[in-house]
Amino acid sequence: MIAINKIKPLSDYLLIEPTEGETKLPSGIVIPDTAKEKPQEGKVIAHGPGKRDDSGNVVPMGVRVGDIVMYKKWGGTEVKVEGKDFLLVKEEDLLAIIEG
Repeated sequence: MIAINKIKPLSDYLLIEPTEGETKLPSGIVIPDTAKEKPQEGKVIAHGPGKRDDSGNVVPMGVRVGDIVMYKKWGGTEVKVEGKDFLLVKEEDLLAIIEG
């Protein structure tokens, strides 16, 4: 089994741990897993060095490990590590950083 600290994304990829959506409505109704929408927010667990520009220079990432980000609904590749679901997402698929 691969340990999460052994994963180092390449180029401009980020490893994101999606946040769990609400499972209960304010009225008390419980939402089943099959009816939940895919989350679009998550925490950056790791990221690559950045994308190379036309001159071959590395452009550093605009996010840091620990940032909470919003990403495109259908962006990224789902991976399972240590029994948890994660996403590998390109930096261009990020929509925003959520400031706490």
